[in-house]
Amino acid sequence: MSDREDAIGRRTFLNRLTCLGALMAVYPASALAALREAASESPDTGAWSAADPWMTLNAVQQHLFPAATDAPGAVDIGALRYLHNAIENPDADGEDRTFIVNGVGWLNDLTQDKYQRPFAGLDEQQRDIVLRRIEDSRAGRNWLSLLLTYLLEALLADPVYGGNPQGIGWQWLEHQPGYPTPPPNKTWYRLGERVTFHRKAT
Repeated sequence: MSDREDAIGRRTFLNRLTCLGALMAVYPASALAALREAASESPDTGAWSAADPWMTLNAVQQHLFPAATDAPGAVDIGALRYLHNAIENPDADGEDRTFIVNGVGWLNDLTQDKYQRPFAGLDEQQRDIVLRRIEDSRAGRNWLSLLLTYLLEALLADPVYGGNPQGIGWQWLEHQPGYPTPPPNKTWYRLGERVTFHRKAT
């Protein structure tokens, strides 16, 4: 893996999430259940999620950000759909995409050597062992911290970007978002598509 010096440390990130979780530990499970039900009505991820790199990334996200009775998890916040939208568009950070996708290949090579199965086929304990081993290298830490950064964005971003369906993250955090929120045709990557089209037309 190539080094990503700009990525925050995984432990620092997890410490922040731990503090966040402690603050929100009193969130009523019944209220979160209602949020989950509303969020589940959002469009699903689609057929692309059943193939790699997305199948592996989905498993990694769920292990890094598991759901609890009083806290939403990666699936609840639409983390995979958000990541897909964020890196699979013409104006995305190509370096992020390459780093993330290459990391999936290296991760599955490691799990095949150790367990003769891909990461998505491992149980929770095996996944934890493998990810902790990855964390021992600087490149591995940076790969995990980059995925965690996108997870946090999915939790906090406007739902128009694919994560945080029905504002589940905002409501869990009791956050009041700013207004107006962007309409679907004015997200940052949609605006990029319009600029590209205009340049081609002229």
